Amino acid sequence: MSRVVLDLSRLISRLRHSTPSGVDRVEMAYARGLLGLYGERLEFVAVHPGGLYGALRRDAALAYLDELERRWANEEGSKGQRSLVSILPWLMRLLPRPFSPGGKGGVYVQVSPHHLTRQDKVRRILAREQARFLCLVHDLIPIEFPEYARPNGAALHRKRMATLAALADGIIGNSAATLEAFRPWAEKSGREIALHVALLGTEKVAQVPPAVSADGRPYFICVGTIEPRKNHLLLLHLWRQMAETLPPKDVPRLVVIGRRGWENEQVLDMLERCPALRDHVEELNGCPDSRIGALLRGARALLLPSFAEGYGMPVAEALAVGTPVICSDLAAMREVGGSVPDYLDPLDGPGWRAAILDHAQCGPVWQAQMQRLPDWREPDWGTHMQIVAQAIAGLQHEGL
Repeated sequence: MSRVVLDLSRLISRLRHSTPSGVDRVEMAYARGLLGLYGERLEFVAVHPGGLYGALRRDAALAYLDELERRWANEEGSKGQRSLVSILPWLMRLLPRPFSPGGKGGVYVQVSPHHLTRQDKVRRILAREQARFLCLVHDLIPIEFPEYARPNGAALHRKRMATLAALADGIIGNSAATLEAFRPWAEKSGREIALHVALLGTEKVAQVPPAVSADGRPYFICVGTIEPRKNHLLLLHLWRQMAETLPPKDVPRLVVIGRRGWENEQVLDMLERCPALRDHVEELNGCPDSRIGALLRGARALLLPSFAEGYGMPVAEALAVGTPVICSDLAAMREVGGSVPDYLDPLDGPGWRAAILDHAQCGPVWQAQMQRLPDWREPDWGTHMQIVAQAIAGLQHEGL
């Protein structure tokens, strides 16, 4: 069997962070999953924060993966990034070597968008490795919905997709919706690019007791970066309306979990300055996995009123621990949740209010979802990695 090379550039770029993004978790899952499949045949490479590309020492890479998982499980992220001085030992330990230990050839796997905007760099990496290129695509949202991205987000993501169209030999889509969005890029490339759908595995939620509100009120959680497409504004307006029209004891609590992103001034103004929300809404920027697990297990439901998603990881995590989900009616959400969640239009304010209050009171809508929940089957990393292994084997066979 020829070599398999996994790029860990994204995880190494997160040296200063204590809590992970969704992309971080996926790259970690690939590191663990491919290690289980290929063992000593798996090599780790990266573009170092200093710019150098090369092979990582195996012992250093494995120790760093362990360190990240320890941080994610136990550390609060709200204290800010680590200082540059404090991470220097890891920067030195993870400095790549100029040559890979296994020689050349095989399949080079990348599962993050890191350095994909630099087609020339990716081309040089592939030429050096003399390897076929397999890449995971998370979404094309910045291109399809540029209004929800940073000002330069659409242009940067077009560069990434152009790199994949020009150089990738295989693409893994995290959902059928994502793969369909990428398909025109593959067709216009004039190249043979193998396309595969593999739903992401469900992240294991910490085995901790469910959290309970100090005042005993039911609470809901919303998980995700605070950015326009997540539609936090809908929930905050609903909570303000409930706070102004219902007795305080009848207003459920809302816990917003996620770092602050971009183009979110209105949301932040409401979180920081709206008096009506003060006793009912809590914002948590950097939770360790243990606290997220407790909040998820104790929530009356997970709320995801997004305008666009490439995949619904929080949906899977909630359903996996028996927590109901109220989410937007999006194709990617339905791929994950099937018939279990309550799906609503992200602009249907009255519908969201009715569903939230029903779930808060364990009403008939909540009861119906609880009856559907046992039939749900979670996507798992084992199945995902089997598809990846088949994709790798196909590229290895073609390269013979």
